[in-house]
Amino acid sequence: MSDSSAALPWLVIRQDDNGNRYRVGRYATEGEARRIADKLEAHGHKQLYWVERVERSARP
Repeated sequence: MSDSSAALPWLVIRQDDNGNRYRVGRYATEGEARRIADKLEAHGHKQLYWVERVERSARP
């Protein structure tokens, strides 16, 4: 995992009507990611949005 991904550990994920999943963006805080997901869901489309935290993996 790069240093930039460690600084942006929160993902917004979108799932479309066919079950395909896409990463919408990476964010520094959970609150920021949730605000983006909420705004996208408010558009009334059938896509599902959620927030996930990327865990930093141990390096060998």
